[in-house]
Amino acid sequence: MEFIRDRVAPTATVYGVVLNDSASARALGDIDAAPYKGAPRAPVLYIKPVGTRVGDGATVRLPQDATEVEVGATIGLVLGRAAARLAPGDALDFVSGVVLAADLSLPHASYYRPAIREKCFDGALPVGDVLPPCDLSRLELGIEIDGKPVDGWSLSTLLRDPARLLADVTGFMTLYAGDVLLVGVRYDAPRARIGSQVRVWAPGLGSLAFTIEGDAR
Repeated sequence: MEFIRDRVAPTATVYGVVLNDSASARALGDIDAAPYKGAPRAPVLYIKPVGTRVGDGATVRLPQDATEVEVGATIGLVLGRAAARLAPGDALDFVSGVVLAADLSLPHASYYRPAIREKCFDGALPVGDVLPPCDLSRLELGIEIDGKPVDGWSLSTLLRDPARLLADVTGFMTLYAGDVLLVGVRYDAPRARIGSQVRVWAPGLGSLAFTIEGDAR
């Protein structure tokens, strides 16, 4: 059956994950000390609500008093059917598509309290078309700001690769058809300021461009 390009459904839930790279874990320092008192035993998730999602060519307006934003180039796994308690070897069979995304976040240093304002402001998830599944094991992602390359990283550096991440998440919660699981971003992602033109890209998945602006109110 021919794959038809589509958008992430408005009814879908989009999940992001933190601490899926070794640099993030090291940056926390002594994770056994307060306030964390121990390393997480499962993926640490957050939700990108429907109001965060914008498409290619969008203008992203930062919240009042914010002047810059971290740009995390990432990939989302789009579920084709309900998934629960998957094994890593079977997990990607439940993925019907992949999507290029820019997971935007206001700079913050702590994971102890939910970063709702920092991660869930309007326009905080520019996202491309849903495309057919592809080999993600060594996929490279890049970021340009104002026409200059500023960052690049490979999914091969993830602590939990996409299959393991999906299996571990469905070990404690069910994901449903249309839901999207972002696989993670690189620690200390580059920052774009008000007025910046940003483009994220990945071979075979095209690119995604957007502009950062300040609060218009």
